Amino acid sequence: MAPTFMRLGQMRQLRPKFEKDLEIRDSLIHGRGIFSKVDIEAGQVICIIEGEVMSEAECIRSEDEDGNVYIFWNGDNYIDTSNTEMIRNLNHFCAPNCYVDDRDESSLILVAERDIKAGEELTIDYDYEEIYEYCNCELCREKKAI
Repeated sequence: MAPTFMRLGQMRQLRPKFEKDLEIRDSLIHGRGIFSKVDIEAGQVICIIEGEVMSEAECIRSEDEDGNVYIFWNGDNYIDTSNTEMIRNLNHFCAPNCYVDDRDESSLILVAERDIKAGEELTIDYDYEEIYEYCNCELCREKKAI
């Protein structure tokens, strides 16, 4: 399937059709996770990740003082998603089935990296060094054994 390209104005109006087909439940990876109730094809926008835009100083303060780990960087702004119930449950996996991409100055989108089957947990690679110390996936277990 060829990718569909949209202008930013069109993207802002887009409400992904999969948002209603997601559920939070117990995860084998960590705590609770986000699971799809339907099959999702690679490249599909799964949901919009919205949050509060914050300065770099506020981001550092929030991480250090509040332990906030729900902050995304979209290349221009820090976006605090700590008040977004769904995204708080998006778990890390070193071989993820999703990735986060830019949407606009205050939001991002969650996109299927590959085909996702109904019942599968949605995951992303958090892509910061400390996560790999705590990750218990097969890839990280192998790295730690070396």
